[in-house]
Amino acid sequence: MRPVALVLALLLGGCSLLPERAPTPAAVEAPRSPGMVSAANPLAVEAGLRVLREGGTAADAAVAVQAVLGLVEPQSSGLGGGAFMIYFDARTGEVTAYDGREAAPAGATADMFIGPDGKPLGYVQAVLSGRATGVPGAVAMLGEAQKTHGKRPWASLFTDAERLANEGFIVSPRLAGMIASPRVPQNAAPDVIAYFTKPDGTRYVAGDRLINTAYGRTVRMLAEGGADALYEGPLADAITARAGQAPLPGTLAAADLDSYRPRSAPALCRPYRVYRVCTAPPPSSGVAVLQGLMMLERTDIADRSPADPIAWVRLAEVERLMYADRDRYVGDEPFARTPVEGLLAPDYIAARAALVGDRAGPAPKPGVPAGAPVRAPDRTLEPAGTSHFVIVDRWGNAVSMTTTVESVFGSGRMVGGFFLNNQLTDFSFSPVEADGAPAANAVAPGKRPRSSMAPLIVLDRDGKLVAALGSPGGTAILSYNLKAMVGVFDWELPLQEAFNLPNLVAKGDRFSSEAERYPEGVVEALKARGITFGPGGENSGLHGVIVRPGGVLEGAADDRREGVARAAE
Repeated sequence: MRPVALVLALLLGGCSLLPERAPTPAAVEAPRSPGMVSAANPLAVEAGLRVLREGGTAADAAVAVQAVLGLVEPQSSGLGGGAFMIYFDARTGEVTAYDGREAAPAGATADMFIGPDGKPLGYVQAVLSGRATGVPGAVAMLGEAQKTHGKRPWASLFTDAERLANEGFIVSPRLAGMIASPRVPQNAAPDVIAYFTKPDGTRYVAGDRLINTAYGRTVRMLAEGGADALYEGPLADAITARAGQAPLPGTLAAADLDSYRPRSAPALCRPYRVYRVCTAPPPSSGVAVLQGLMMLERTDIADRSPADPIAWVRLAEVERLMYADRDRYVGDEPFARTPVEGLLAPDYIAARAALVGDRAGPAPKPGVPAGAPVRAPDRTLEPAGTSHFVIVDRWGNAVSMTTTVESVFGSGRMVGGFFLNNQLTDFSFSPVEADGAPAANAVAPGKRPRSSMAPLIVLDRDGKLVAALGSPGGTAILSYNLKAMVGVFDWELPLQEAFNLPNLVAKGDRFSSEAERYPEGVVEALKARGITFGPGGENSGLHGVIVRPGGVLEGAADDRREGVARAAE
């Protein structure tokens, strides 16, 4: 049904491996062979490790990891969602970006999230509607990547997911917390209530065994029919039927699923210090992370430390500039041209970095990079869902993949044992401003909404793998990734220590962080420099692997979630 897209090559430069450093006790080290997996749930990690032990590649293991994550961590990602993957091929040195972002149906309109009163729909109302669901892209993307880079039979990659679905898995504390949370509007949706309610009428809690035989049947269909089984036949019919039901039924049709194609292209890469950092092009926000790194390189942050408040001011000010540009210009490239070259041009980076001082000033305005079109201010809302995982196999191939169903439990609508995404609410609800200027992230038929997902791979001067990492977290993904990169490459911390650093998210006039994670005196010093943290913490989910000298793999998983990094011993 869908041909494999042509994978384009990109030869890369960079520099030497990271210096030798002892990992913290929470980190994991292992020789490169036979590989390592870092993901947000131990069951998903074990599924990926099984594939690696059996001789599979990172692309093979990614299918197994996603299949299990969709079952045991349905609040974050799943078969009904989308993803971005960066794949490093150790043999050729090519770094390929795979775009499995969900797409708007042909029946979508620019005003589909505008109510009869002419005002944007309430966010919760839109999320729980049939209009929220786009064509799922993660499965098609994984199918294409595995055909190109895999070694194991496709059918063998769903063994763990099918077994766990039919025999049941133990509900984790994080999933239980989402099920019980009064702040999750999907918990009032009929499908969510039915799935997470036990026969005695109570909700599932941590430690309960949850059986999902419908999911078992779904992954069996995928194992036997390939990725296409989600896009035609019974599963496709169920998806379109459920999205087409009230309230606010969507227009998703069989033709939309049948015509969906994942995209693949050379990754977007730029130098950072002595390395080369690769990420996904638009509609991913990877260009913003690269812009942030390039601005930071023009500051003295590497000469400072986590105990220096000015280092955090530098990071905050760069983030504010990065978000101002990202929100104004980044959209789905075929529909809204993003001035990528202009945003990353050395003279533009220098001009933006010159605005970074020793204290927080007024919220910066977006700049005007070369090739910038006239764009309206963005009004996109992004919840902090999503998941990220990293896999390195025995040959040194690597996957860095960010995956999502958007909000917690997606749209709250379920088919085949999995939740449908609400990804179309990642579009700007207002297509134009009062002056008529178009929003880069406005809804259009076939368009993919802008995403904050920005998986990263870092190479040395010989084109060898140095690191792969990324995070979930909605719009804060960019800040989380920047912090981790600064921790590893500027402050030369072990990966786990870099992940454990405070998350500081600075956007416009708002600063949010985790005061308890800073060294003594830093929070007070930041207040004196114009940075006062708003309420709430920052819930990242960083996962990654670093290649240390001698090919030793150092993995880490964010202590804010339930993930682990383990070697395929």
